[in-house]
Amino acid sequence: MADCVFCSIVAGDTPAELVLEEDDFVAFLDARPVFKGHALLVPREHVVTLPDLPAGLRDGFLAAAQRLATAAVEGLGAQGSFVAMNNVVSQSVPHLHCHVVPRTKGDGLRGFFWPRTKYGDGEAAEYAERLRAALAT
Repeated sequence: MADCVFCSIVAGDTPAELVLEEDDFVAFLDARPVFKGHALLVPREHVVTLPDLPAGLRDGFLAAAQRLATAAVEGLGAQGSFVAMNNVVSQSVPHLHCHVVPRTKGDGLRGFFWPRTKYGDGEAAEYAERLRAALAT
């Protein structure tokens, strides 16, 4: 879809720190992460919401989310992760995306108030590399 930023990332037209590239899915670091290492998993095909996801992609989408959640722990040293999707309401980009946010006890995240942070120079590339390395194992 021409005006979809996530489709543009998938196509390679908009730069992003990619952490996972599969036939049907791509994951990249959120540009405004809740915590550093916060990744977004998207289907390559433009799909707006979870109910729109074709049946043939459901298992692969969840499997990729599982791998990202594991990579957050193994690659970033998180104690766990927060995994979430919005459908229409609070969906900032109308392209299905699953948030995988690394978590540690006492990190300050409460409820659904998501404070955002920023990466320093070169820091996003470092976090992306750590996730890619964990996904490769």
